Order: sequence, then structure tokens, then C-alpha cells
Amino acid sequence: MKQELTDLELIQNVLTGETVQYALLVKRHQRFVFTLALRFAKNREDAEEIAQDCFIKAYKALGTFKQTAKFSTWLYTITYTTAMSFLRKKRLDTSSISDEETYLQLENHTSAFNADIYEQRNSHAFLNSAIKELLPDDAVIITLFYKGEQSLEEIGEALNMEPNTIKVKLYRARQRLKEKLQYLLKDEVKELL
Repeated sequence: MKQELTDLELIQNVLTGETVQYALLVKRHQRFVFTLALRFAKNREDAEEIAQDCFIKAYKALGTFKQTAKFSTWLYTITYTTAMSFLRKKRLDTSSISDEETYLQLENHTSAFNADIYEQRNSHAFLNSAIKELLPDDAVIITLFYKGEQSLEEIGEALNMEPNTIKVKLYRARQRLKEKLQYLLKDEVKELL
């Protein structure tokens, strides 16, 4: 039985010229990087672009990776900064729209969201829907902590914040997530009664 190489072993192999092995790192982390990117971008196309940019940046900077932290933490830091830059650039490229157009978009979004709710019956679907409704910072912290199983220290390192700040932000994000879930599930509870 062949033992799977660790991230550090793969990085060493890539740095010594076996660049093909970078694909194994990408494969290992692509799903989670995409999930984080999607929490920021809110649409698949932008998330794919952010994720691709992250892996390109990580490849170019692989020589600067210090082994004091996990590779995943370092990669998620790149994901965070890349997503923030992407969103800032996108905001600058966006032209303003009238209040009526905004209202119609919001109304269409709410109608589509309510229609989708009835199709999504399992708890993961509700949870993911609620996370999508959070602000990007809240969604990332929730995702890193629960899905990425990162510690407060690792999240703090990835987001360049103190662990105590992350702890407070995580608490607040949980509260907002709870509110979103209560809102999403109120119709579900009514249906059951």
C-alpha cells in the first residue's frame, strides 16, 4: 500500500523540480479553496476565477512558504487576500444602479430564494443557504472553523488577526447564522404543523 505524501513533502518535491506534483496539492485543496472563494464571490464563475488565481499565486510564492504553519493556513490566507482584491476591483468596475432596479433585483432574489427553500429539505442545504446569506467575513470564519476545522490561531494567522478577535468574530458570526437559520426555517416549521 502506497503512503500518501504530506503537503510538506509535495512542496519539497515541487521546489526541487518535480513541478508536476503541484497538481496533487491543487487536487487536495481545490474544493475548500473554491468553497471559501464562493463565500466571498457569491457566484460560481467569480469563485472559479478567484480559486484559480489563488493556486497560481501560491505556486509562484511556494518558495516563500515557511513551514511554521500548515500549508492549508498559508493557502487560505492567499485565498482571503485574493478574494478581497477581486471584490474591491469588481466594486470599482460596477456602475451604480437606481433604487428601483435594486428593489426589483432584491425582490427577484427573495422570490427565487423562497422557491429554492422548498426544494432544499436537508440540514446541509439549509446551513449552506444561511451561510451564503452572511457577510463574506462571517461566512469565511464559519467555513474555516467548522468545515476547514481550523483553530482560532490558524484562522487568525490566515486572516491576519489576533485569535481573540477571531473568537469574538466567530461568536458574532454564529449569532447572525442562527438568525438566518431561524428565518429560513420558520416556513419549514409552519409546513410541519
